[in-house]
Amino acid sequence: MTSQLKIFSPIVSVAWLQKHLGHPNLVVLNATIPKVTGTDTGLNESQIPSTRFFDLKNKFSEVSAAFPTTFPSEKQFTAEAQNLGINQNSVLVVYDEKGVYSSPRAWWLFKAFGFEHVAVLDGGFPAWEEAGFQTEIKHDYTGENGDFEAKLQPQLMKFFMDVQKESQDKNHLIMDARSENRFKSLEAEPREGLRCGHIPNSVNLPFEKLMNDHGLLKSEIELKHLFSPFADEDQALTFSCGSGITACVLALGAELAGYKNLSVYDGSWTEWGSLTSE
Repeated sequence: MTSQLKIFSPIVSVAWLQKHLGHPNLVVLNATIPKVTGTDTGLNESQIPSTRFFDLKNKFSEVSAAFPTTFPSEKQFTAEAQNLGINQNSVLVVYDEKGVYSSPRAWWLFKAFGFEHVAVLDGGFPAWEEAGFQTEIKHDYTGENGDFEAKLQPQLMKFFMDVQKESQDKNHLIMDARSENRFKSLEAEPREGLRCGHIPNSVNLPFEKLMNDHGLLKSEIELKHLFSPFADEDQALTFSCGSGITACVLALGAELAGYKNLSVYDGSWTEWGSLTSE
């Protein structure tokens, strides 16, 4: 009888994944999306063996919403996760082809729908390739449906009216993952027609600062040093960015650093900048 696989951290190393790759409970998900601020839109033709594509843009977002990568319904998330063969007893490892960029969004979505057996692959596909581990040509998942059931945890995802209140509440801190130049209106937003600026009373911690020179997340101690000037571990933190993707990188870093009261602003600056004038 195969023992149940367990994960004890929100990140796993490529060595850990390589060791457990054949485990029947393990599901590997590729949550890559093109970077909104880059010109590199081409995706890799290779993948980690037996990977299933977690389509953030078209399957795991509310595509009829006014803003990109909008939080899906419990019903939609359940159906699409089942379509990928994900079960209640699955253990999920999520990666992306940019390193650590969009994969934390998938990690956070599962947490927001009540599923904790999920981790981000530290360093993503680049770290896997650098280690010289086996890859295969991408292919669609054609296996059986799973029995996954989403159970919404509403405190983990915040929306416009929530953040309106939080921006005036000293007990909450809003942290913006965008670049310093975008936060300070020194650089235009990549989305055409979107005004520059930031949410009132928010602070800036660019998500890239959480990574070391090798594209891996910094150590727990280093992450604590990044977050501690802004807040102690009991502070309620809401993370924002351009469209709710890299905000989840901050959520991942904060969890690794020991913070507990965390949430993500789903619409982030795309929504806030569109619905407000200052």
